Amino acid sequence: MTVLVTQTVGKVCVLRIDRPKASNSLDAATSAALDAAITEAEADDAIGAMIITGTGDRAFCAGMDLKEAAEHGAGHGLIPGRGFGGITERTRKKPLIAAINGTAVAGGFEIMLACDMVFAADHALMGLSEVKRGLFAFAGGIQRLARQVPRATALAMIMTGELFPARRLYDLGIVTEVVPGSELMDRTLAVTGGMLENSWEAIRNGRELYELSTGIPLEQALAFGNAWGKATLDSADSREGVTAYAEKRGAAFDEG
Repeated sequence: MTVLVTQTVGKVCVLRIDRPKASNSLDAATSAALDAAITEAEADDAIGAMIITGTGDRAFCAGMDLKEAAEHGAGHGLIPGRGFGGITERTRKKPLIAAINGTAVAGGFEIMLACDMVFAADHALMGLSEVKRGLFAFAGGIQRLARQVPRATALAMIMTGELFPARRLYDLGIVTEVVPGSELMDRTLAVTGGMLENSWEAIRNGRELYELSTGIPLEQALAFGNAWGKATLDSADSREGVTAYAEKRGAAFDEG
């Protein structure tokens, strides 16, 4: 039985969780399939970025499969060293973009928070519902909210389990863009494809420097930036970008 659909669109790998009858929750098999698909996409030099979404318009991902948890115990969607769905603790080199087609709760919300950009359908609801099941979002949800959202709002999400509409999370800076549900994938693919017209090396370096800078003092982050910047100024992509500007043409960057 199919639990994950993968599709290559240009230079983008689209990962679609395909368990609509289970609100696209992750059981052990689906989590393992996601982990393997991301590992494969990361190793494929023809792929520049990944998009993760869910089947249908009702749910992006409802988190842990509670039926599986009731029968076999909780936590089967956790991949050692890489977290829920092989995503929430993974160190990636390529951008992962979320297309939130419906409700993203619990582990689904944790996956969303681990993505680099988030495009959400205007009807989507999101939040950490674990507290309603005697759990809390230890796989990255609480930790990332602590970095991204004001304390009173974050703790309300953590302690009440109530869901927030997409536009509220856009206002908080968690969601990149809110679009009509019928336009979600077209818009996500358009932005992702446009991003990949830029230098892949510069995208990778900029993303890594941002992640590094969130956890160290500014002075140290600037020192790392200067070290990387000097290498960037001498790179083939940098020379091509500057030359293309001077020659009034589009840049032809190396991929991979």
